[in-house]
Amino acid sequence: MPKDQAFENALAQFNRVADAIKIDAGVKKILQSPERLIETTVVIKDDKDEIQTFPAYRSQYCSALGPTKGGIRFHPQVSRNEVKALSMWMTWKCSLLGLPLGGGKGGIAVDPKQLSKRELEQLSRNYIRGLYKYLGPTQDVPAPDVNTNGQIMAWMLDEYNALTGGQFPGMITGKPVAAGGSLGRDKATSLGAFIVFKELIKAEPKYKDLRTVLVSGKGNAGSNFIRFLQEDDIDWKVVGVSDSSGGVYNLNGIDLDKLLSHIESGHRYADIANELGTKIENSELCKMPADIFVPAGLEGEVTIDNAHDVKAKLIVEIANGPITADAEKILDKIDVLVIPDILANAGGVTVSYFEQVQGNANYFWSLEEVNSKLEVFMKKAFNDVYARMHKKIAGLSTTRDYAYLIAIERVAEAILARR
Repeated sequence: MPKDQAFENALAQFNRVADAIKIDAGVKKILQSPERLIETTVVIKDDKDEIQTFPAYRSQYCSALGPTKGGIRFHPQVSRNEVKALSMWMTWKCSLLGLPLGGGKGGIAVDPKQLSKRELEQLSRNYIRGLYKYLGPTQDVPAPDVNTNGQIMAWMLDEYNALTGGQFPGMITGKPVAAGGSLGRDKATSLGAFIVFKELIKAEPKYKDLRTVLVSGKGNAGSNFIRFLQEDDIDWKVVGVSDSSGGVYNLNGIDLDKLLSHIESGHRYADIANELGTKIENSELCKMPADIFVPAGLEGEVTIDNAHDVKAKLIVEIANGPITADAEKILDKIDVLVIPDILANAGGVTVSYFEQVQGNANYFWSLEEVNSKLEVFMKKAFNDVYARMHKKIAGLSTTRDYAYLIAIERVAEAILARR
């Protein structure tokens, strides 16, 4: 999916549900665009002492439920429409999980792999210098996303504190534990997805015998989901993986010890494919035979062009927006069930919320307490959606439809209560 179509996809998903449940016309109009969209340019002086400029964005979509919340990504394809879409999805995600937060998202159009550590730190700090007046624990709370991490969050927090003259650990999440981060945040997205995935398997007998899995994306989310599969008491078989370089397919199952060792070493799948199975193109993975497909990379992986070729019976969306609206209609017709991103990957923002609470209270929890609370939130959200799915509404059919229904109703109620 072209990057400039991301928001159109998000809007189509929203409109489908909003029209079916007939929300207030004024509220619908409010929710069709962000409250604030900031576009700026981040300037750095590189290691050759030359000036470099990068387009940068922050979308604060809706604050009806609380301060906006969402990640910052560093990627060449970051655009205004992409961050609008991601901030819209974050609005529904926070609402569905019952968090007192709205949706936000930001990013810089840059390839961070081309930057030195010094240049990356300068880029991170200058992004905050350009936006700090619009950020903060009561306004907008960023977090890590694609190609950003705890170190970058720590630099950003340090810059924010220097500019504002205080200590505000709750202004950004996903920090290292030593800098006020939460235990469990690094694996929260994958753990939340795994909890929901297991709940569905238990709730739906038709999926209890599914075993073979495809996982696209070898970042933190995808690799940790593979680890949870490996550690589970059910004998899951990962038969295919891919990243931006290409993929590997092995019908007999990929050796996960070798795979995870290569991931930790930073190897691209294209470079190790022959050792683990048969080399395939990245775009081929979603078409390969398997029971379960887990897109954990970027948005727009399953489109109208390849949806008919999907052979999996269940898709777990760890990535944001990996399936376009048109593609989902096809998947629905061929009986592929999708656990939507606003539910499946909500573990990350939930533990980010826990981090914010801990930082503001200056009282931090054990890993067991974090994971226990996460399980409660994820199971409740799943059960809310699962129960609502059995109360059919004309025009709605997918799991995403009913997850959106719950989220949109909560946000709409909050907007109307203030007016």
